[in-house]
Amino acid sequence: MRVLINVFSRIKFLIATILKKHEKHEKHENHENHENHENHEKHEKHEKHEKIEGKMEISLEQNILGANDKISDELKEYFSKENILCLNLMSSPGSGKTSLLVKTLSVLSKEFSMAVVEGDLQTDNDARRIAETGVQVVQINTNGGCHLDAKMVKDSLKSLNMNGVEILFVENVGNLVCPAEFSVGEDHKITLLSVAEGDDKPQKYPTMFHSSAVMLLNKVDLLPYVDFDTIKAREHASALNKNIIVFPVSCRTEEGLEAWYDWLRAEVAKKKSAIAFENAE
Repeated sequence: MRVLINVFSRIKFLIATILKKHEKHEKHENHENHENHENHEKHEKHEKHEKIEGKMEISLEQNILGANDKISDELKEYFSKENILCLNLMSSPGSGKTSLLVKTLSVLSKEFSMAVVEGDLQTDNDARRIAETGVQVVQINTNGGCHLDAKMVKDSLKSLNMNGVEILFVENVGNLVCPAEFSVGEDHKITLLSVAEGDDKPQKYPTMFHSSAVMLLNKVDLLPYVDFDTIKAREHASALNKNIIVFPVSCRTEEGLEAWYDWLRAEVAKKKSAIAFENAE
């Protein structure tokens, strides 16, 4: 049930290799500076190193994201071919992703075949909660990694029976930064914001909300007890993404959940129609 995957050893090795080459280059430059016009060469060396460091940082980021995007595109093609709606659920820790999934799976399992990829730093606690709904689930433990990536999701699918699956939920690691950068082949990113967190989160973490199709304002049953302005939260999110859809919900009282379910139903129907249209051409 558990899939233990960690990309950070690969990244550390890549960084160590680049830094080692950079260190050799620095020693070589220092030797040249000592033999030639010292003041002029030191200035030139400083400029060269600034440029080299910038190139290394950009190259490393491009390599990592580029490799991820390639696998993500493969997943997207697979999901399209198999008529699977893939949704990437993201939020900060404790916003209620798993609670939302438990409610959603319990209601919609009568209508759709679904599966879940569950991401966490450690434990399979959330995967166990998902499994209690009767929906198949696979656990990915990142062992300290702050997000899931496309390769992790691709590898985890080997532990699921994807035949006939109509909706695949990917519950990402609780984090409002890194998950937004790494696509996992999803049709849509979904972000949860609990009212206990603060209505300025979209301003503080713009990439997350800019890239999301839906923002679920969760735990609205707590509004009488917290200082959270739902209008401001909507305005902040809409300023980043004018097309973002906002659903105020409570997993405890089930307020607003039916609108979320209806959106899911519509997205499944939309994907099936699009695939049928493509096949007819």
